[in-house]
Amino acid sequence: MNPHANTIIITSLITGPLLTISSDHWILAWMGLEISTLAITPLIAKQHHPRAIEAAIKYFLTQAAASTLILASSITNAWQTGQWDITQMSNAPSCVILTTALAIKLGLAPFHFWLPEVLQGATTMTAMILATWQKLAPLSLLLMTTQSMNTPLMVTLGLTSIIIGGWGGLNQTQLRKMMAFSSIAHLGWMITILTLSPKLMMLTFYTYAIMTFTMFLMIELLETNKISVMMTSWTKLPMLNATMMLILMSLAGLPPLTGFMPKWLIIQELSKQHMCFTATTMVITSMLSLFFYLRTSYQATITLSPNSTSSTQQWRHKPNQTSYLTPMIMLSVTLLPIVPTLSAII
Repeated sequence: MNPHANTIIITSLITGPLLTISSDHWILAWMGLEISTLAITPLIAKQHHPRAIEAAIKYFLTQAAASTLILASSITNAWQTGQWDITQMSNAPSCVILTTALAIKLGLAPFHFWLPEVLQGATTMTAMILATWQKLAPLSLLLMTTQSMNTPLMVTLGLTSIIIGGWGGLNQTQLRKMMAFSSIAHLGWMITILTLSPKLMMLTFYTYAIMTFTMFLMIELLETNKISVMMTSWTKLPMLNATMMLILMSLAGLPPLTGFMPKWLIIQELSKQHMCFTATTMVITSMLSLFFYLRTSYQATITLSPNSTSSTQQWRHKPNQTSYLTPMIMLSVTLLPIVPTLSAII
């Protein structure tokens, strides 16, 4: 890609979500979302491959439809109330339309169908941006309109996303599709707790972003796109391949790893709100996600002997040195001891 075009795209990619986060007017927030969408679309189609072009078209059409619904929601609210302030969503139909639009943008179930296909068609690093940075602007809009959101609707969307995210990931053999369903399941936890504890929702997003960022970096370094290939990737970076198991278990939410922290706090908050049935359902359905995380970690750590004829061994080569991966791994695994401090803040 042309360096000048690349600079413009990256700048727009950073500016779009920041504009949405910092604005209190619906038109400015909508402009930030559109800038972000137009910036990431060329990155998805950069491969010049039919699957990449298809993914870019799917992403653009889905995001354009969601942006149109956001604009319709804000106009309807402004027509009824006479103001464009994001935090003053007092019109009930506008709130329902806005919730639907943001659910489409985030890829929440039942509006999740575009997310696995787009992540599979994009490159690993572009998929990482789609799964982390691109979620920031819609989540910030949800955070600013929390007081207008319908709690039973958000809990229903969250539970549906956890179930679909776990169930959909069971059959996947492609790592990027598996991470897409992982993203759907984690977003379900965030949306469920959103109206009850917005700070806890942001904590969940931060930990999810750290773990997902680390996982995508490992996939990129190991040049592994399929679960079946992970069995022979130990010949490239044995230590990193072993560490991947810890990151996957952290994504699954097993103690004493970082991923257990937000789930623990969410279940505690739901129990305080006398929503024990919801908390129990979330814990039980998260076992679906645990299964495919365990399957992937099994493939990553149970290696083949060098003389095996059932698969081709890969050459060990000197990878690109990434000094920032080590602190990301540490954050993805060892943050559980700070739970008492976070509980006092939240």
